[in-house]
Amino acid sequence: MLTSPSVRRPAVLTVEDDASISSMLGVALGFLGFDVVAASTGNQALTSASLSPPDVVLLDVVLPDVDGFEVCRRLREAGIDAPVLFLSARDAAEDKVHGLSLGDDYVTKPFDLNEVVARIHALLRRSQPSQPPRGRLRAGWVELDRSTHEVWRHGQQVQLSTTEFALLQHLMQNAGKVTSKAEILDTVWQYGFNGESGIVETYVYYLRRKLGDTDQSLIRTVRGVGYLIRGAGAEIPAED
Repeated sequence: MLTSPSVRRPAVLTVEDDASISSMLGVALGFLGFDVVAASTGNQALTSASLSPPDVVLLDVVLPDVDGFEVCRRLREAGIDAPVLFLSARDAAEDKVHGLSLGDDYVTKPFDLNEVVARIHALLRRSQPSQPPRGRLRAGWVELDRSTHEVWRHGQQVQLSTTEFALLQHLMQNAGKVTSKAEILDTVWQYGFNGESGIVETYVYYLRRKLGDTDQSLIRTVRGVGYLIRGAGAEIPAED
């Protein structure tokens, strides 16, 4: 008797010290087709991720031992690049900005489960494209390799998060054209709901800082519309 090949279920690591929230996430995500591993402390999460790297991490910020921001830093240092979605009751702007600078998304509690699931699927699509585009893109002093997910600034490699890379790639693929915040949200974040346009501004800020675009000569803001990156082949400015 022939059987169809099994499809691997995406692995989600939930890091949450509230037992009721952890249980709810485990049951709901398991029902929706995810393999869920739960951790209640930062150290448990680091051990679990090192033994079996997850596809996505749902990470609380306030944990009983190591805070979620530090957990995310240690995951990256260990070479675990799974997208990190922070789930936290800390809703101050500085917490969100800090979380987005380390991870890939940030949702405040209480959260809507449908929204969290939509964001998980969006993170999976960005981090595991079925047919990744190949070849290099160049704009100003920046080069991007779509097949290896590497970026260079003045010939020096720059480390970008999964979301930062996806945003830069989208802008460079549309070099010389204005791309709106709504288009960026649809393409990069792939939300099935109305995302917050402020997240685009935050990530453009991160890119400018990492790419040395302090005067915004590479990525221009077109007020009321969106962003425009310099066309390919532009002159590369000299280092200071």
